[in-house]
Amino acid sequence: MQEHISGSVKAAGGAVEQTVVDVVGQAVGHAAHGGDPLVGIAIAVAVAAFLGLGFMYLRQPPLVGFILAGLALGPTGMGVIHTSENVSLLAEMGVVVLLFFIGMELSIKAFITSLRQATLVAGGQLIVSMLLAAIFTLWLGANFAEGIILGFIIALSSTVVAMKMLDGMGELRAEPGRVAVGVLIAQDLAVVPMLILVSSLGGGTFDLGDVTLKVVVAVALLGGILWWFGSHPKLKVPFASKVAENVDLLALGSLALCFLAAALSGLAGLSPVYGAFLAGIIVGNSTLRSRVIPVIEPIQSVLVVVFFLSIGLLIDLDFITANIVLVLAASFLVISVKTVFNIALLRATGSEPKTALVAGLSMAQIGEFSFVLAAAGWSTRALGYDIYRLAIAITAVSLLFSPIWFNLMERVERIAASGLGTYREALRLAYEGELGEVSRRRESLSDAFWWGRLRYRAARFAVYQKRSRKLREQVEAARARQAATVAAAAEVSDADPGPAEGEKTENPSPSQPRRNG
Repeated sequence: MQEHISGSVKAAGGAVEQTVVDVVGQAVGHAAHGGDPLVGIAIAVAVAAFLGLGFMYLRQPPLVGFILAGLALGPTGMGVIHTSENVSLLAEMGVVVLLFFIGMELSIKAFITSLRQATLVAGGQLIVSMLLAAIFTLWLGANFAEGIILGFIIALSSTVVAMKMLDGMGELRAEPGRVAVGVLIAQDLAVVPMLILVSSLGGGTFDLGDVTLKVVVAVALLGGILWWFGSHPKLKVPFASKVAENVDLLALGSLALCFLAAALSGLAGLSPVYGAFLAGIIVGNSTLRSRVIPVIEPIQSVLVVVFFLSIGLLIDLDFITANIVLVLAASFLVISVKTVFNIALLRATGSEPKTALVAGLSMAQIGEFSFVLAAAGWSTRALGYDIYRLAIAITAVSLLFSPIWFNLMERVERIAASGLGTYREALRLAYEGELGEVSRRRESLSDAFWWGRLRYRAARFAVYQKRSRKLREQVEAARARQAATVAAAAEVSDADPGPAEGEKTENPSPSQPRRNG
């Protein structure tokens, strides 16, 4: 009977919980779509902050929480944000401002020394990615054009994710950060010819002269800026003394320069983020650098969070659920192969083991510009719809799991290098702290459950004792009433006695003879 009641209570609790979730989802969705679209963005940012804090508490990268917030609130999740145009615009702004910020913090001399290595590593990544894409082509039965586009998509790494991970562990301004930035800038230079080639594979015309001209212009601009600031003193900005005292004008002027350079770069057929990066180099080598960086950093941090939210919105849960094995296997294959070959290429080009490990791990994911390449391939019909959705899913999943992969591999290498001997033992100890915390939490929950059961039993015993005492009082009261009734009956009997013992009756007994007169 008790088990039946317990099962009924659990079933009722599950139904109530599901009803609450549905009602909350509908209410939040109605609030997001019933008015200003910014309401949905505000809800998403609040959830992202909550999940980010949760992952920080678990000692994991908070950007995973940001992506999961977009996934939970996206079209295939709770449906709070059905249209992501506003979010996509803010996300693109976040990438542009991030590259502007990276350019400001870039060391010219260190970047010049890494250009040769960056070019070689980026070229090697493209070759390895083409070989990996050939495997996918045979596996999925794709055509030649789809294989080429998949190779381009796999070759690119995420500048945003890599920079955030390196900054999180304090390596962005060290040697691993310098090497990674050089390789990522070389990849950004390759985006323009990739886009043109993708368009031509879909039936458009391929103009080799136009592609060559754009690449030459991009390299010439970068080379000219690096040469100028490498051989000249810091640039003196007009009205710098007046602008530096006004934080509002300083932020507005810096962002205006950033977006103007991005717009001009886009109009010239180059990547907008490339123009923002060049503008960042100019500001970083001016007299305003020390004043601009603390003003721009909070802005780019907020916009980068929106970028990670947009990644979560792009994840199609329905497609991933229907093809879960394919998506996870392909994502793991891409991340692991890129990790191994990134480290090998960096070691082959002269990097130290630690630098190669950290920089190689930071570039193991597929980049945000791969979404642009996939969209261009789909719009020109160079990519089939299923291949397009698979490319989007693999890119998004790799971005989601890359920080966790980076965290795990970095811990494994650090523990193995400390003298444990085997990577298997290091892998077991990599998350010993988190597992110990979980075990302690579980023990505390078990203790709390045990004390709860003890208190519940004590409460039940107290209730039982109270009821027993009340019942005894009722029984004693009933006995007292019964005794009083018996006593009253006895008093009534004493007040009305029977005939005396020697008294005779008037009528003779029937056995006695009647006397005659």
